Amino acid sequence: MRSVLRQVAIRALWAIATLIFTSILVFTATQLMPGNVAQLILGQFASPEAITALEVRLGLDRPAIVQFGSWFGGIIRGDFGVSPRMEVPIAPILIQRLGHSLVLAGLSLCLVALIGITLGTIAALRRGRALDRVLTGASLVGISMPEFVTGSLLILFFAGILPVSGFAPPQEGLWRWLSHLVLPVLSLTFIMLAHVMRTARVSMIEALGSPYVRTAVLKGLPKRTVVLKHALRNALLPTVTVIGINVGYLIGGVVVVELVFSYPGLGRLTVFAVQNRDIPLIQACTLTMAGIYILASFTTDMIYLALNPRLRAE
Repeated sequence: MRSVLRQVAIRALWAIATLIFTSILVFTATQLMPGNVAQLILGQFASPEAITALEVRLGLDRPAIVQFGSWFGGIIRGDFGVSPRMEVPIAPILIQRLGHSLVLAGLSLCLVALIGITLGTIAALRRGRALDRVLTGASLVGISMPEFVTGSLLILFFAGILPVSGFAPPQEGLWRWLSHLVLPVLSLTFIMLAHVMRTARVSMIEALGSPYVRTAVLKGLPKRTVVLKHALRNALLPTVTVIGINVGYLIGGVVVVELVFSYPGLGRLTVFAVQNRDIPLIQACTLTMAGIYILASFTTDMIYLALNPRLRAE
């Protein structure tokens, strides 16, 4: 037990250190942008007085190390500053858009894990048969189609049946809320599903051919028990890793999908910040995305640790 807690603590410290280092990179990148930041925000025709006022307002007249300390200290307190373009505090709108994106990403990730592992297991059990070839071929199609193509095709096929843009809050009714999520979730799920299914298939084939599974079969254990209790548990290890890695893709894929379906999430907010040169909002969105990826990697490590008794023993 003490060894497990030590490993969890080490991974947690690495996650915190990575987040701090990422915040330094994000802040430094915005500082190294060519030109005057206040000029970039206000545009080339802004008066010198307006530029000076914005520099004082954003604290750009102070040394860089002082600016970083003030900015990072505010983030620790949950204060991301004020958006110069929208002239509103960033934290409330960031939390709202993040919630929308997490719903989209969470539903997609659950579908990918459930369907991908199930189909991969079925394909492995039917190895070399017609069903295996059909599933493998479908996964190749899924890998080759980027999310904007998938999203466009879904809009083409389901326009008039399901909403193809916008967002409806749950207060307007469960069906209305879910109907706006169906197409974006399917678009995100399709490509990730192919990766997870293929990994689960290969891992399951290797597990079914391992000595401990053959021993379980020779003992006369039911096939269901052999597959679910012995083979699947070990086949999940590389699959969980792939799912965790796909969270990185999911963060980028959400941006594209939210643009295609006009979904008001974190990705669309990031694009708005870049287009309008809203530096504080760019910093907040970028750091939030990095934090999500770091948290997902930490969670993947914890799940891997729970599934692999050898790591706990070490």
